[in-house]
Amino acid sequence: MIKIKRIYDKAEKSDGFRVLVDRLWPRGISKEKAALDLWLKDIATSAELRKWFGHDPLKWSDFQDRYSREIAANGEVLNKLREIIQNNETVTLLYAAKDEEHNEAVVIKDLL
Repeated sequence: MIKIKRIYDKAEKSDGFRVLVDRLWPRGISKEKAALDLWLKDIATSAELRKWFGHDPLKWSDFQDRYSREIAANGEVLNKLREIIQNNETVTLLYAAKDEEHNEAVVIKDLL
């Protein structure tokens, strides 16, 4: 099972293997509170794409296409995530964005 969750929400045992998919460390979160199993920076959006998108829902469809192409160009990192999913009953993709519907974790989950 693949879940997505904000890093600011409380860590729970039901999260299983917790993977942060943001390139930047989330503000105000200690490593202890994050309770990460892995910080997979290489799967995060490029700085250029992140700035262009700016979490604008009107750009969501284009963002999904562009980000999917970025991930495809770095297939190794997606394969690493697939391997983690195969080896764990539950994997939770963590993100810092306030928008729970329009963020990179949603795109990653759809790709998987």
